[in-house]
Amino acid sequence: MKVAKLTKGIVDGLEAGAKPYVAWCGSLPGFGVSVRPSGAKSFIAQYDFGGRRGVTRRVTIGVYGKPWTVELARKEAEPILRNAKSGIDYAEAKAKRRAEMTVAELCDEYLAEGCEHKKVSTISTDKGRIERHIKPLLGSMKISDVKRGDIEKFMRAVANGKTAADVKTKAHGRAIVTGGKGAATRTVRLLGGIFSYAVKHEYIKANPRAGVKVYADGKGERFLSPDEIMRLGDALREAETIGLPWQLKEGPNAKHRPKKGGDQREVIAPHAVAAIRLLMLTGCRAGEILRLQWQHVDLERGILNLPTSKTGAKKVLIGAAAMKVLAELPRVKGNPYVIVGESKEKPRSDLKRPWKRITNYAALTDLRLHDLRHSFASVGVASNLGLSVVGKLLGHASPATTARYAHIADSAERRALNDIESTIAAAAGMIPTADVLPFKKDIV
Repeated sequence: MKVAKLTKGIVDGLEAGAKPYVAWCGSLPGFGVSVRPSGAKSFIAQYDFGGRRGVTRRVTIGVYGKPWTVELARKEAEPILRNAKSGIDYAEAKAKRRAEMTVAELCDEYLAEGCEHKKVSTISTDKGRIERHIKPLLGSMKISDVKRGDIEKFMRAVANGKTAADVKTKAHGRAIVTGGKGAATRTVRLLGGIFSYAVKHEYIKANPRAGVKVYADGKGERFLSPDEIMRLGDALREAETIGLPWQLKEGPNAKHRPKKGGDQREVIAPHAVAAIRLLMLTGCRAGEILRLQWQHVDLERGILNLPTSKTGAKKVLIGAAAMKVLAELPRVKGNPYVIVGESKEKPRSDLKRPWKRITNYAALTDLRLHDLRHSFASVGVASNLGLSVVGKLLGHASPATTARYAHIADSAERRALNDIESTIAAAAGMIPTADVLPFKKDIV
């Protein structure tokens, strides 16, 4: 889109859309503000360089806010665009300068300009890993000097506790950094993202993180079997109707414990049960369902219009079962959220207590709430829907994220092959008919 002139009022009024877009300034061609689906806004300068067969360069000036006001960004853009007409390629010159920047400087720029798609909580975690691990060990190195061996050495150092520390953060705060293989793996993955940013902006030619084999981060993936799905479904039905038996191991100080001689079952709040069902049926993350508002629910088209998620704004397709859960869920007057809690005008904060009660009753004590998302994906892949389709349903930003389920697709294809082969072999008299086993649609 194009406006007569970019002003603070116009930039403040730009709303996030389903896709990123740029509002161009009519008074200074090539100057604009990029608006991400997350709502983040960054000033840019764009110009053509090299004549008819040249390239289009886009330079990110800075994120809207302190210090980058509209007028300050305009003053920064003017010489960039003017020099481009004189044959001076600002982007190339900047890339050469950036190649000599340190890892610490690259990290600072990445946090300022490369995290538009990330949530505030994720950026905070990234900052911690950068300050506690990356800067102490690699911060002084020139980014053009960092090689794969340096990344591998860095990973071993973090895993062995070289960056372990007990740091005072506030008046009464502490940050206890222990290191370990899990921290090493997650920090190396962040470091890879930071160097990808450098490659994208042509500061360096290759990512030194490429080829580095990280430790398993211990998160693991748990998939529900058909029998376990049935048990969880039965527990949910009892939880919202007759209630679940009280478990004595919860301790004498457990809240809401019934008095002696009273009803020894507890009915779980319908909104908590509905939240768990929606997680099972949509593959959404827990936070996406807990923060879901009724204004985001489109039952006519079967869509949840999420304004924010881990990967930005997205649309989630829902089927008949999920729509039934939503249609039957009572709305609370004055509260805009679908999954309400005890606080007025706010959503339920978490599902820890009902989840523990329900999974204990269903004998699924090792099941995590996020495993429902893994199970949704595994059912889709095992049904031969394809990784790309399942990835779109889950809202994965990268195909590599969905690729973790590739082994399920392979096993599903193997079972299908065995079934087809056995049927043909039996019909051709190659094996006795009695030896042909029925095809079992297992999840794993």
